[in-house]
Amino acid sequence: MDGISIETILLQILVLFTLAKLGGMLCERVGISSVIGEIAAGILVVNSGFLFQLIGLNFDLFHLLSLDADMSLFEVLSELGVIFLLFAVGLETPFSELRKVGRTATLVAVLGVILPFFAGLTLILGLGHGQTEALFIGAAMVATSVGITARVIKDMDLTRSIESRVIIGAAVIDDVLGMIVLAVVVGIAAGGSNGIIDIVLVSATGIAFVLLVIFFGSIVLPKARKRANGKRIEPFDDSTVCVRKRKFSISPLPLAIIVCLGLSFAASYAGLAAIIGAFLAGMAFAEFKDKWPCDEDFRPINAFLVPFFFLFVGMSVDLASFGNVLVLAAIITVLAVVTKYVGCGMGALKLGRGSANIIGVGMVPRGEVGIIVATIGLSMNAVSQGMFSVVVFMSMATTIIAPFLLTWAFRRKYGECSNGDQAEVHMGEASHP
Repeated sequence: MDGISIETILLQILVLFTLAKLGGMLCERVGISSVIGEIAAGILVVNSGFLFQLIGLNFDLFHLLSLDADMSLFEVLSELGVIFLLFAVGLETPFSELRKVGRTATLVAVLGVILPFFAGLTLILGLGHGQTEALFIGAAMVATSVGITARVIKDMDLTRSIESRVIIGAAVIDDVLGMIVLAVVVGIAAGGSNGIIDIVLVSATGIAFVLLVIFFGSIVLPKARKRANGKRIEPFDDSTVCVRKRKFSISPLPLAIIVCLGLSFAASYAGLAAIIGAFLAGMAFAEFKDKWPCDEDFRPINAFLVPFFFLFVGMSVDLASFGNVLVLAAIITVLAVVTKYVGCGMGALKLGRGSANIIGVGMVPRGEVGIIVATIGLSMNAVSQGMFSVVVFMSMATTIIAPFLLTWAFRRKYGECSNGDQAEVHMGEASHP
C-alpha cells in the first residue's frame, strides 16, 4: 500500500461500503438476497469504465478511487469477511445436530452432493477443461446456501413443517460434506504437480483434519463439558462468608475470535482453505452457545466485513469478457438447478411427491457458498477468469429464482395458508424424518 494516503484509503472504504449497502438494501426491497446487491456493486465499480463507455461517457470509478494502484487492503478485508462469515454459519450448525437430523435428511444431503458434483465435473471435462478446474466447478455446484430458503420458510410461517425440518437438517450435513469435498479438491490442486501419491497424501490430510475436528468437537468436547457440569457444587453457607479473589475469565467474543482464527490458521497450515477451519470452529463453538453466546456480538463485525468479500467477488468479474461464457453459464445454471432438485427430491420421495418437490427446490440456491469455492479456485490459479464468471452467474441466478420456486412449491401443497396450520398435520412424520 505504498504511496496511498490514509485519506484515499478512507475514501475507498467509504465509497465501496456505501455502494455495497445500498445495493443490498435495494435487493432486499424487491425480495432478493442482499448478497446479490453487494456483488452487483463490485461488478459496477470495476466495470464502470466499460459500462459508461457504452453510453458515450468517460467515467471510471475504479481508477478515480485509485483502486488500480493497490488492492491488498481489500483482499485482506475480503479474506477476513469470508472467514467470519463461515464461522457464523458454523455457529448455526453445532456438531450435536448431525446426530439428530434423521435418515431422510442424510439421504437428501448425500444425493444432493453426489449428483451436482459429478454432473459439473463430467460437463467441464467433456468441454476440454483441466481436471483441477473441473473439480472446482463440481465442488461449487455441490454447495447449498440454506439462508435464502430459511428466510422464505420463516416468512410463510412454515418452520414447523416436515419439509422445513428435513431441509434444515440436510443443509447441516450438506455443509459438512461440502467442506470435505472442498478439502479434497484444494488438496488435489495443491499437490497436483507432484504425482498421484502426493495428491492422495494431501487429500488424505485434508479429510483427516476435517474428521479430527468433527470427532473432537462432537464427542470429546461435549463429554468433557458433561463431566465438568456433573461435578458436585458445594452448597452456600452464609456462616462462612469470606472475600474471594475474582477468577480470571474471558468474554465470549474474544474467545470465539481466538478459536476462529486458530482453526483457520491450522487449516491453512495443513494445506486447506482457511474457511474450512473457520466453519469447523463455528460448529465446535456452537456446542457452548448457551454458556458463551456470541451470535449477537458477531453481527456488527460481519455487517462490516462480509460485504467486502462480496464486493471483491464482484470486482473479480470482467463484463467485457462475460459474453464469451454466457451460454455456458446458462447451461451450468440449468444443470445446477436440475441436479440439486432431482438428487434432493429423490432422497425425500418416501415423504410423498409434494414434500419431495418442496425439499428439492429448497436445496437449489447456491448463494455465497458456491462463490466462495470459485474464489478459492481463482486465487490458486486453478479456475480461469471465464469459469469464475460462470460460477458467479450460476450462484446469483439460483439464489434469485429459488425463493419464487419455493413459494410456489409450498403453496402447491399447502394452498394459500401462511400460518402453517396445514403443515402441522404432517408433524407426526417429522419426529423421525
